[in-house]
Amino acid sequence: MLEQLAKAAGRADHRHASQLGWGASLDQHRQGAGAVPGFTEENAHPNHRPAAEALASGGYDAVVLTEMVEIRDAIRYHDSAEALAHWTVAARAANPKARVYLYETWHRLDDAEGWLARIDADLIRAWRDALMRVAMAQPEVGTIYLIPGGQILGAAVRAIEAGEVPGLSRREDLFSRDVSGVVDTIHLNDLGAYLIALTHFATLYQQSPEGLPHALLRADGEVATALPEQAVLPLQTLVWKVASSYALTGVAI
Repeated sequence: MLEQLAKAAGRADHRHASQLGWGASLDQHRQGAGAVPGFTEENAHPNHRPAAEALASGGYDAVVLTEMVEIRDAIRYHDSAEALAHWTVAARAANPKARVYLYETWHRLDDAEGWLARIDADLIRAWRDALMRVAMAQPEVGTIYLIPGGQILGAAVRAIEAGEVPGLSRREDLFSRDVSGVVDTIHLNDLGAYLIALTHFATLYQQSPEGLPHALLRADGEVATALPEQAVLPLQTLVWKVASSYALTGVAI
């Protein structure tokens, strides 16, 4: 979705490669493919490139890193800040001008502390203080920016549940369901994925996503479920407002 948005905005040279896993930590990726659950299955696509090889090439202007959830477990048991520093140093060793981002994700909808409460509190205590600050304090790391996925989902849910987004009414509207209709409490559906694609576009390109198309394709080439027409501009505007509100994102307005 991000690639489609970028090209619609005139960024014809947009391209990407990725290394994925099933809920794998940054540290597991650092250990190698054998330590990454679902490595074979998740990377069976044309855009896969081994992470260490990709970074060593120096051919990427932006490097997006993300951590497993539960984020508390990643910090406590998976040397999360150290692994973040490792990958950042690797990126900058080959390309000192590379912008490195930590992609902030979200929690389970049924989190005992409260979904919105966790998103609000963890921006500072987890993403900024336990991860970014600790990693950036290490030699040769430099600045790491934030892609505020959790913050934008939280802001969108507040707007949706306040009746400010026509056609949507509750947080579950952004999350997947299984074949029996039960809500997946962590994985997004096409509408949520579109919102996160807008978030990446706004942060990486430091540009408002207002006016970008909303009828897109999924990675498998199928037509994605699109937002109700009247919900598009309010959510695009919200994404830009949030992304440009945090110094951590590096977006200047």
